[in-house]
Amino acid sequence: MNVEWAIEQLDDFIQATAVTYVPSPPNSFGFHSYETAVSEDEVVKRAQVVEQILDRVVPTWRTDVQKKDRQKWSVHYEASIRAREELVRAEEVRENIGENAPELSAAKLHPWIWEGARSLWQSGHYREAVSGAIRKLNAETQNKVGRRDVSETNLFKQAFSIDQPRPDAARLRRMRDDGSDTYKSVQRGAMALAEGVFAGIRNPLSHEIDQELSEQEALEYLASLSVLARWVDQSDLEAVS
Repeated sequence: MNVEWAIEQLDDFIQATAVTYVPSPPNSFGFHSYETAVSEDEVVKRAQVVEQILDRVVPTWRTDVQKKDRQKWSVHYEASIRAREELVRAEEVRENIGENAPELSAAKLHPWIWEGARSLWQSGHYREAVSGAIRKLNAETQNKVGRRDVSETNLFKQAFSIDQPRPDAARLRRMRDDGSDTYKSVQRGAMALAEGVFAGIRNPLSHEIDQELSEQEALEYLASLSVLARWVDQSDLEAVS
């Protein structure tokens, strides 16, 4: 996330939704009315962007901020203040009450993985997000080697095989084939990781559809998928012309 830009959007929204109370006309009964700093249409436009920022920074804002007896936009207003403080003071908080350990952002993983997971991830469906990332990785690998007849473990086993390519079976080379043990090792490592992904992650997820993943566990799964995606993406294609 571009933190500086996000803070600017929150600042603008906070100012736009600041409320001015309008007294009731003389000799009238009822509550005072109020108006925001900008028109309703302008607030709606800003809310379209700000809600996406809030979903990323304070994912539970829609339920954490109580709505009872509140004016329109007041929930957004309070959540925006909270989100702004989170962004501005995040480093300070980590340094003073946390371990200040490096953080892993799902959005910074290999693009194939985040593209496959993004929409479901942002709605909190972590198991389905991981499954979507696996499907995307499989499809992109098929595209790179020009195969539709194999998938999943068998696809990666054939793609990273040290055998010579065939007309119907292109290969992926993580490094130049110099016949060394290192070359054989990196090819075998890619096949082993792919087998682990499909046997240890994909298969259990497809069989345990009633069990949701925690955000941390899902993030760790995406990280392993990102490694494999990067290896596929950066490998040279060796095919029979």
